[in-house]
Amino acid sequence: MKKIIYQTLPRLWGKGRFSDWDEASLRHLRTLGVDYVWYTGVPRHATGKDFVKGDPGSPYAVTDWRDVNPYLADDPERRMEEFDALVARTHAAGFKVLVDYIPNHVAPDYRGGIVHHDWCDGDWTDTRKNDWSAEATRAEMLQILRFWASRGVDGFRCDMVELVPAEGLKALISAVKADFPDLLFVAEVYGKDNYRRYLEDVGFDLLYDKSGLYDTLRAVCCSGATARGITWNWQWLGELQPRMLNFLENHDEQRLASPQFLGDARRGFAPLACSLLLNTAPFMLYFGQEVGEDGCDGADGRTSIFNWSDPPRLRRLYGALHGGAPLPEAEATVLARYRELTALAQRPAFAEGGTWDLTYCNEHTPGYDPDRHFAFVRFGGGEAWLVVCNFSPVPAAARIALPAELRARCPGLPAVASAYVGAHDARIIKF
Repeated sequence: MKKIIYQTLPRLWGKGRFSDWDEASLRHLRTLGVDYVWYTGVPRHATGKDFVKGDPGSPYAVTDWRDVNPYLADDPERRMEEFDALVARTHAAGFKVLVDYIPNHVAPDYRGGIVHHDWCDGDWTDTRKNDWSAEATRAEMLQILRFWASRGVDGFRCDMVELVPAEGLKALISAVKADFPDLLFVAEVYGKDNYRRYLEDVGFDLLYDKSGLYDTLRAVCCSGATARGITWNWQWLGELQPRMLNFLENHDEQRLASPQFLGDARRGFAPLACSLLLNTAPFMLYFGQEVGEDGCDGADGRTSIFNWSDPPRLRRLYGALHGGAPLPEAEATVLARYRELTALAQRPAFAEGGTWDLTYCNEHTPGYDPDRHFAFVRFGGGEAWLVVCNFSPVPAAARIALPAELRARCPGLPAVASAYVGAHDARIIKF
């Protein structure tokens, strides 16, 4: 099965309470093929202090690792019970739960057993750097992960792990998995030369492929880079590909539909098809991406993680899921396309099958531009599909050659397949 992770910031969903992730909200995730829900901003963070950035502040400046944010509860005095109910509700709906784990830093007003320095990395002035040389820090980190796992959390998205001693993380993951062997550890890693180390030595299950496929697709879409870069990236990754986490949005990145990125969610269908369907790697969605949220509530194309805000498409999506007005046509169209593609991703050829890049055998095919087009075949489970991504502002019509080696692997495929693909779009054809 193709794993899909859905990241959400609960304080910006509905009224901003745990309870707003109710049956209707979770049912929506089922239509997107989601497996894991990453609830961002659950552990209690600093707020209302002079050093805090924004109101209510960053989820990544944690002040108490054994508490949740009171503002997320309908009854703040019973907030841990309400979090436990959220976990139970999420599990009952058929999903697993991820929360953040931030090993590098805490808030200046942190309360607990982690030893920290009186300085921060870079401009993260709302944090203080953790001291991993202290035995007390390492012991407390293990207890923190056990605390959340014992409450039913199924995994952790681990923040900025390259800033933390790798040997400490390796020992930590090994120790906690001895008690909770099924936990999923997802690492935010940016150095491609570190990928293999963090997977094979440190022990993470998945890594962000931000510096690989994400950066490649953004460069193709926004900077005129050649689509051949997609080939170069997957060849470089090799057997590591199934353990990458592909994505086009998260809280750190600009929204696809923002003026700073593509300016329109419909221009994102080509990179979406590529990132989601190219290989068996898991895929991550960021809440509101599926209706074209554009980050207009922030100043830089990002939905703010620092301030209260009211992203309009998220508001309309929540309302439509809870008996309110239907989505506007443009947003409903984007949502329908996301549902179509995420459903395709669960078919055997995409979820478990092989990939055959067609660029090398179509360098001179009439109508096919290897700088602006990217085509591949996914095959397995008795089926084969052609995917053609058009990163160009003009429609494409090409007769795409399928090599003899592929046809020997997949009997019955034609030598040539015709495909018409709209501008900034993707076409998926079942053979």
